[in-house]
Amino acid sequence: MIDRRRLLANGALALAAAAIPIPVRAAGTSVRVGSVKYGSVSWVIETVRALELDKKAGIEIDVVDVASNQAGPVALLADGADVIVSDWTWAMRQRSLGEKLKFAPYSSALGSLVVPEKSDIMGIEGLEGKSLGVAGSAIDKSWLLLRAYAKKTLGRDMASFAHPSFGAAPLLAEELRSGRIDASLNFWTHSARLTGSGFREILTVGDIMKKLGIDPVPSLVGFIWKEEYEAAHGKEIAALLSVVAEANKVLATDDAAWERLRRIVRPSSDAEFHAIIAAYRAGIPKPWGPAELESARKLMAVLVEAGDAELMGNGTEFDAKLFHDATT
Repeated sequence: MIDRRRLLANGALALAAAAIPIPVRAAGTSVRVGSVKYGSVSWVIETVRALELDKKAGIEIDVVDVASNQAGPVALLADGADVIVSDWTWAMRQRSLGEKLKFAPYSSALGSLVVPEKSDIMGIEGLEGKSLGVAGSAIDKSWLLLRAYAKKTLGRDMASFAHPSFGAAPLLAEELRSGRIDASLNFWTHSARLTGSGFREILTVGDIMKKLGIDPVPSLVGFIWKEEYEAAHGKEIAALLSVVAEANKVLATDDAAWERLRRIVRPSSDAEFHAIIAAYRAGIPKPWGPAELESARKLMAVLVEAGDAELMGNGTEFDAKLFHDATT
């Protein structure tokens, strides 16, 4: 039996759980998708609805607005959503705890290390003694990968020669804009907004993975649901994944489709908008196969080696069955 206290031990998650709206399920073929308001998931769902792909597929998507990325997993475990978008590393840990989850890739877009255009920082060695804002926490995957890369290339731990501070992605982006920090390791949307407004990208998390021997770069973020839900609602899962794939085909090539989204993307300039579009398109995932599974296995090994027991959990083993329709 699953110990729910272990899953909700973090105080922030417990608070998020209390704030989860649990909508009444709509009649007919519907699926409740947990999504951060104005996040990229809302962009693709808006495209699905604008093109009436949901109606053609005979599915109704009920969006459950969650306050943060941390609130989505709580919504899924508390049955406040049928499907969420989150990291497979979290889902892998839940499988090891007995919560049988499934994952299908949503995006391979990753964050990057960004500095002001005129900064004298040209590589990670230039971060010595500099203030570095890291989106998330000390167990953020991008930070752990950057530390692993620094150890491999410089023989030193990034945490020992830079001055990292951790916080919310939008706040750190503003800290960089204001000059209060020297560099930012941020999520892809915020990094794209920065590079689209004159900041300079030094290194992407995808580049880091490749330099650590993780190639092809696997999608970290995807749709996650419970196996028991799929057993009863397999058609809904298949329809959801299908309409999202169709919407992404449009977003990959049709600039007019993005103009419909400008009001919810809310770019500050055309250059920023174009940078976001380019980053999103680059992150549209390809189907998973043996190579992606092996990359995911390598990535998990790197994270575990980084001493990340809090993220992956002690004793968590790689389980290929997590990945939906992946060829093993």
